[in-house]
Amino acid sequence: MPAGTVGFDLDGRITAEDYRDLLVPALRTAVESGSVRVVIAVGPEYEGFELSAVKADLEGLVPLALEHRAAWRRIAAVTDVEWIAKAVEMFRWLMPGEVRVFGFDELALAKLWVAE
Repeated sequence: MPAGTVGFDLDGRITAEDYRDLLVPALRTAVESGSVRVVIAVGPEYEGFELSAVKADLEGLVPLALEHRAAWRRIAAVTDVEWIAKAVEMFRWLMPGEVRVFGFDELALAKLWVAE
């Protein structure tokens, strides 16, 4: 990942531990720096969130997004899974900062875009 950016590769089932140990700390650090620029890659093996992860999302990431909206600059969703791309497009108005969807063949471009 380029300097000043954060990247996640979502694969399998996302757990509360994934939020607690990986997602929230990395994004909290980015928020504290004043500039959240993130690439989230979601592959075909992605199985969704455990119920405990949804709770962790509501307790950890949602407050970071709501309380620090100005820090969120760019979010790149990288996926070839059609329903995920459509969901990101449909709910982009809820997400802070600029949001853009890229295919996996555009991963390098997504990294450059979030770093701009």
